[in-house]
Amino acid sequence: MSISKKHWKIRLHEIIYEADTPAGKLFDVVLLIIILASIILVMLESVNSIDAKYHSILNISEWIITIMFSLEYIARIITVKKPFKYIFSFYGIIDFLSTIPKYISLIFGGVHALAALRALRLLRVFRILKLARFLGASNNLVNALKASRAKISVFLFAVIIVAVILGTIMYMVEGEENGFTNIPKSVYWCIVTLTTVGFGDIAPQTPLGQFIASLIMILGYGIIAVPTGIVSAEYTNQTKPKKDEELHLNSQSCVNCLEDKHQDNATFCHKCGHPLH
Repeated sequence: MSISKKHWKIRLHEIIYEADTPAGKLFDVVLLIIILASIILVMLESVNSIDAKYHSILNISEWIITIMFSLEYIARIITVKKPFKYIFSFYGIIDFLSTIPKYISLIFGGVHALAALRALRLLRVFRILKLARFLGASNNLVNALKASRAKISVFLFAVIIVAVILGTIMYMVEGEENGFTNIPKSVYWCIVTLTTVGFGDIAPQTPLGQFIASLIMILGYGIIAVPTGIVSAEYTNQTKPKKDEELHLNSQSCVNCLEDKHQDNATFCHKCGHPLH
């Protein structure tokens, strides 16, 4: 590969994958604007009155955006040393899924509405605005949920048992004549009542059934609070300050392995050792 061609690929990689340079920031901001425009177009196209009047304009606009995304997807592939690393990465799959619906709609009508998946590409805003602090907060929440999964699982299992028992009792009290035609349907009513949703498709008619329903409603408020308290306690532990924790705003992406979590003054990729730009 010639030096000029190599330099061209490195420069294009900086613009597409990184947000430390003015060109990179401009590229990502324009990309986000195009993504938002595409989502709006898909939403407008789903409104029959608007689609009937402006169908040609909406269709042409959507094709222009689809072609732009296709070129961007190809550019992302050719600027990395390991294309399959990007293709099968989270963003690579999202980019692919957000590009193909319009092409598939040529064969299967209506599939282009899946272009709304492009909303997931808005996650790139974290790189553009360098909201690493918010990314850290989201990681804390995920870790808190993982740490709470055992306690929450036991709690949910207990709730299911309670719903089965109370649902069976309501079936015996109300009977088929009041809409509680079988135990599964009675359990369904109990779950709806416990979660305070209350669709109203089934309602107890007898005084005893209404009294039991009142107790279930009150119990529902307590049940909602328990998992919230469990997760909140774990989240508090996750957010305690750590001495070794630092905030890094470097958005440089390794051209070799696509790793982008580097120290601010890093010269080499901490994952594969490849030189950074």
